[in-house]
Amino acid sequence: MTPTPDLNALAAEWRDARELYPLYAALAREFVIDLPPCSDLETGLDAPPQESVEQARQWLLDVDNRIQVYQLRQFLQTTMLAGDDSLQKLLVHYLRKKERNDSDRDKVDFLLVQFFSHVAPSRLEDADVDLAYVAQMLEPVLGSVDVSVPEWIAPLDEYVREANACKNLNDLLSNRILEKGRKLKASAGDDYFLPAAMVAFTRFSFLMRRVFFRLMHQDLNAILDGLRELELRGVNTLDCRRAQFSAEEPVARLRMICQSWKVMFHAEYSSGQPLRMLVDLRSAVDGAVERLAKSETKSPMAAAAAAAGAQSGSDASGSEEFAVGGAAPDWSETSAAEDNSADGNDTKPW
Repeated sequence: MTPTPDLNALAAEWRDARELYPLYAALAREFVIDLPPCSDLETGLDAPPQESVEQARQWLLDVDNRIQVYQLRQFLQTTMLAGDDSLQKLLVHYLRKKERNDSDRDKVDFLLVQFFSHVAPSRLEDADVDLAYVAQMLEPVLGSVDVSVPEWIAPLDEYVREANACKNLNDLLSNRILEKGRKLKASAGDDYFLPAAMVAFTRFSFLMRRVFFRLMHQDLNAILDGLRELELRGVNTLDCRRAQFSAEEPVARLRMICQSWKVMFHAEYSSGQPLRMLVDLRSAVDGAVERLAKSETKSPMAAAAAAAGAQSGSDASGSEEFAVGGAAPDWSETSAAEDNSADGNDTKPW
């Protein structure tokens, strides 16, 4: 005998589907997902039959399965549809799923940080971002949470301390702090979805995002200062082959690229190939400025030539590989380094 459907549950599911549909339809259009519209959701029926609810459920699931984490991240960081209500509905939708895979976990991980970033005060001090505060901000999606963190999550605090001690992006990436956080998240399995664990990972990813932005701006400003100093000393080109530019890269062009990176990294906070280029470019500029200063003490006439022809540091073949494999974030996280450029793989640190 076929069980009688719970009409109240079906009505609630239909309301949720109608609220999510504009966001999912926009996602499907943005990334050219070959999926016909859901006709009943499209027309906005108020009281559809059970069959329509089941079709809507399957349609949302199909979009979920085809949308990658980096696409969801890119879309939500650039669309006007991603307000607090939309983020909350998306989170509830993913958290209600009976079966969740690694992609669902990474989407939840990103959405939690994004939601927290939206609802938290803009001038929030790092010291105020403790577990109790994060749990309070996430209560609309997680409910009341006991923040007694399991022992296996304890390393996150050490990772945050290590990140705060980093002086530049090279330190952050060389120490593989972002990778350590992702490995811990991936190793959690279903335990990631314990409310206390989600609170702890949200706090970690939010703080790591702040560290990333701070160091990124410091590096970009250091590069721009160095380029300005080189120009004042008559240097117009720079050997930036290690950073994947030319052997005689115009300083003016490098300055324009750095300005564009400020916008790109703010929107994407990626740490794949573009970020590695930034790290190597700082090494090239710092090295050129240092060599210029040394050569000026010996021969002012040779100074500009020494800087213009300077190599960007040690041989690139011996450089640290910053790309971090895996199917995660980042923060956001994040993330840090599956490349999100040409091949479309996820590159967020969080």
